[in-house]
Amino acid sequence: MNKKAVCIISGGMDSALSAKIAQKEGYEIIAVHFNYGQRTEARELQAFRLIAEELRAKERYEIDLPFFGQIGASALTDHSIEVPTGGLEPGVPVTYVPFRNGIFLSIAASVAEKHGAEALYIGVVEEDSSGYPDCRESYIEAMEKAINLGTKDETHIEIKMPLVHMKKSQIVAKAIELEVPLEHTWSCYQSEEEACGVCDSCRLRLQGFKEAKEVDPITYAAL
Repeated sequence: MNKKAVCIISGGMDSALSAKIAQKEGYEIIAVHFNYGQRTEARELQAFRLIAEELRAKERYEIDLPFFGQIGASALTDHSIEVPTGGLEPGVPVTYVPFRNGIFLSIAASVAEKHGAEALYIGVVEEDSSGYPDCRESYIEAMEKAINLGTKDETHIEIKMPLVHMKKSQIVAKAIELEVPLEHTWSCYQSEEEACGVCDSCRLRLQGFKEAKEVDPITYAAL
């Protein structure tokens, strides 16, 4: 029987690389994506489908979570809050979606238990990210304990976060090395046509490519 891993794939570069690493480590991929009312929902879904196809994932879940819009409190889900474009600032940015990864991991754990998967991959990055509290290694480790306490005794799920201590430039280099289809990935927080190039996520991505001395294959409106 093949070993299975549930991979949370947003459509971005980090989660695409995380899933590719799972595949390289011999796991059969169960691809999971969440539509949660984010500004670039349609474009991220398109990216997920292309990445899941590239990974030959036989099982794919596209899960709708409309309540995030009802909760709001984030520039990604509340259109009355502007996406910041002035560069990274200290502290937790307004693009943080309250407890998003906790909810994602809980649902992904349900999928993992259903399929008897032994691993759950998430592309969180702690050292070179936007400062989101739910991307911290200590938090993900705590979630792993909680998930295994709250599932059947025979269920043992390891949450793997292969990128957590990597810098964006290292992620770019590793993605190119493993032939991740970066042209299919989407990182922009606010545009679905061309990436804006000025939101926090675009800036981090562009800086990563620059430091890695590589060319980003997607196009940017601001460049």
